[in-house]
Amino acid sequence: MSEPRVCVLYGSQTGSAQDAARRIERQARRRHLQAGALPLDSYEVGNLISESLVVFVCSTTGQGDPPDNMKNFWRFIFKKSLPVNALSNVDCAVLGLGDSSYAKFNFVAKKLHKRLLHLGASMLLPVGLADDQHDLGPDAVIDPWLTTFWEKVLTLHPSVAETIPLREDELLPPSYTFHFHDGVREEPQEGVVVPPDQSAPSWSRPFPSRLVSNQRVTDESHFQDVRLIEFDISGSNMEFSAGDVVMMYPLNAVEDVKLFCQLLRLDPEATFTLKAAGTTAVPARLPQPCSLSHLVGSYLDISAVPRRSFFELLSAFATNELEKEKLVEFSSAAGQEELHSYCNRPRRTALEVLTDFPLTTAELKVDYLLDLFPEIQPRSFSIASSLQAHPQKIQVLVAVVQYKTKMYKPRRGLCSTWLASLDPAQADMRVPLWVKRGSLRFPPHRDTPVIMVGPGTGVAPFRSALQERTAQGRNANVLFFGCRSEAKDFYFKSEWEEMIKAGNLILFTAFSRDQEQKVYVQQRVRENAELLWDLISNKNGCFYIAGNANQMPASVSDSLKEVFQQEGKMSAEQAEQMLAAMERSGRLQVEAWS
Repeated sequence: MSEPRVCVLYGSQTGSAQDAARRIERQARRRHLQAGALPLDSYEVGNLISESLVVFVCSTTGQGDPPDNMKNFWRFIFKKSLPVNALSNVDCAVLGLGDSSYAKFNFVAKKLHKRLLHLGASMLLPVGLADDQHDLGPDAVIDPWLTTFWEKVLTLHPSVAETIPLREDELLPPSYTFHFHDGVREEPQEGVVVPPDQSAPSWSRPFPSRLVSNQRVTDESHFQDVRLIEFDISGSNMEFSAGDVVMMYPLNAVEDVKLFCQLLRLDPEATFTLKAAGTTAVPARLPQPCSLSHLVGSYLDISAVPRRSFFELLSAFATNELEKEKLVEFSSAAGQEELHSYCNRPRRTALEVLTDFPLTTAELKVDYLLDLFPEIQPRSFSIASSLQAHPQKIQVLVAVVQYKTKMYKPRRGLCSTWLASLDPAQADMRVPLWVKRGSLRFPPHRDTPVIMVGPGTGVAPFRSALQERTAQGRNANVLFFGCRSEAKDFYFKSEWEEMIKAGNLILFTAFSRDQEQKVYVQQRVRENAELLWDLISNKNGCFYIAGNANQMPASVSDSLKEVFQQEGKMSAEQAEQMLAAMERSGRLQVEAWS
């Protein structure tokens, strides 16, 4: 049997699945096998039947949805017209990356594995279900899964087992080469592209919206800085509905870009053209030519906590024995507990790692920058406004992320910190963005009651829904809102009061720290069992939950089941079945984030 080509196809939303896919590709290349890693929607799916060995690596988004870069493939692979033996000549494996704090843990990987079996594919091993919640992260599952995967491949292809693989410290060729323009110092074309008329903005062509306002909505004495930020989208042709999200790419801090260039002895004003090796494509987001300041400031994710693959590649450049020994340990399976203590628990950034390994950093070659640092991923925010109330505007409610670890400097969220720093009074600020359909869908019928539970910034999509629904004359609206203090973080208080006066809203609040005994939204749900049972059972009402994925969604769902048991005289099993039926029909929807 001839040596197989290893085709690695991934669906990735935050970059984790992409990183795992590239790790598999590197392992294949070290075994002298032909290999390539591509997003599923960039792959010509008609070629699948002629592949010999395919590894699918995919994450799950929202409430069991596929990532954006595999949605087209997802629709194709589930076509009923596909013959049941379509993939009978293909060896496959599926690796899922998920988070067990979500109800639909690794749903996409499980469903894809089952579908591939149905289409006749030979599955080399059970689906891998990596979990972000594991103490050692996804690698706790990925490492043994990959060991088993290669054992299966070597059994099927003995000739591969006979070849001596490259050592881990031997550098593979870079994915890209930089061709610098000697003496060129003028700034290349790096402005955001304005989409032509009638063309909706997208990730590759975001709309340069004007920042209108950036207002803090929490009291100055409150520990949490939360902003209501408004963008002008006039002329963008963007449309959205309640429940949709706005996407944007953040920028690295100016001081971080400066330090990075100093550490790597790079001239930030130098311009270059990027050339891709093999079948790899030049990233669409990078202009050609491009300056190093633009590459580092807008594209390379230098402020993220680096993954294990970062240390693996970094170790290959190390010439100092002490630094190399530590980097090799961090990139080994045995060193993952040590790596988590050094990197993940204190949330140490890639830039901070470079400062900790100065001798190795000085050895880095610029051609490997895009192999070493992942691309900055777009951030999504629930839209907190309606076009009916705020024409040609988008508003978002943003909690500025900042917290302490054992590191000297506080940890800061890249996007929220960047947004909070923008001051429209100082200059004409432009933020490239685009709109994406969200997971929440509100009922089309005018009289259907809507019950919304949105503590904290989880209230954002419900403000959009309430503005939209009141403009349409739909007044059967109930909102449960929770926060710490009525005086410090009660978002949109005056707006809710106006809606109540107009008969468009019933509001229940839970201010957890305003009394000795803490009160949360799930308690308010139980206290209003009679009203909720009437709206849900007798009036076909819809129930929505939005907010932090930690414990709140599950606690609210448990309270709702108690409502069903109390008012509907149901058993626990019957209440569970009713909740599941509501979820299947779209009458119970959850949007949660970690």
